[in-house]
Amino acid sequence: MTSRRTFVRFSALAAAITILPDKLFAKTVPAIPLGKGTKPIVLSTWRFGIEANQAAWEVLKNGGRALDAVEAGVRVPEGDPKERSVGYGGRPDRDGRVTLDACIMDEFANIGSVACLEYIKHPISVARAVMEKTPHVMLVGDGALQFALSQGFQKENLLLEESEKEWKEWLKTSKYQPIANIENHDTIGMIALDANGNLSGACTTSGMAFKMHGRVGDSPIIGAGLYVDNEIGAATATGHGEEVIRTAGSHLVVELMRQGKSPKAACKEAVDRIVKLVERREKSLKDIQIGFIALNKAGEYGAYCLQSGFNYAVYDQNEGNRLIDSDYFLK
Repeated sequence: MTSRRTFVRFSALAAAITILPDKLFAKTVPAIPLGKGTKPIVLSTWRFGIEANQAAWEVLKNGGRALDAVEAGVRVPEGDPKERSVGYGGRPDRDGRVTLDACIMDEFANIGSVACLEYIKHPISVARAVMEKTPHVMLVGDGALQFALSQGFQKENLLLEESEKEWKEWLKTSKYQPIANIENHDTIGMIALDANGNLSGACTTSGMAFKMHGRVGDSPIIGAGLYVDNEIGAATATGHGEEVIRTAGSHLVVELMRQGKSPKAACKEAVDRIVKLVERREKSLKDIQIGFIALNKAGEYGAYCLQSGFNYAVYDQNEGNRLIDSDYFLK
């Protein structure tokens, strides 16, 4: 028979467990140091990020939502015929067809994506329409095109004369050897933190020049080319998409920030993992470029890439809009 003293001891223990379950079983999430972070702030990949940031900043400086900012920002290179790796005027695939990929993600983990989309100048806006007006997260090929047309997007020729001339010259040898920082320079990824402390991101590309028709890289794949966790931070990738997909690279960067790493340190570890996988397959690192940019909830940012040549643009209220050369692995 249980004694009264034993009963009282067990009753007290049970009461303590009942009162404190969250403290006993809650997951520990490392705090992110505030450092010198600021908001609002927007980051984007490559030199054309300067113009894209300017458009995004027009939204952010007026208290606008990060989601609206990143869409407005990446639409700039999408619509620029001089930019050969994004949207209108992008280099075609080996069949001479311009196919576009894009994705977008907001602070609520709402996501939309399109892949292998033809004839539509602004795939990022189609991706947002997928997010907001369908029960799906990704549409591809002809299905994506038909959806875009149903939403009022205009069908137009995206293959411009200069891109067509390059494609016809390439057909003479049909040699597929993308050059790091040129045909590999294939994406604008943008991440932003608004005045309300919310994060969003967008990523859009015409993909590798002279790729096989139907090839899809990391850019429209949530977790690879882009990932946003409004509790932790956001990351986006550029470069050789196949390598980013192997590691779910942008998701990896965000998870490393969750563990307490700074944005730059998280980007560096993601690149280091890609390096190990490339070397394991006995491939040459010199033929590949991978770059990540990251932004945490505190407004701290960073980047890291595989080899020199990658830069990214940052715009905040303290220092304005500027282009920064990323640190890199291959010295």
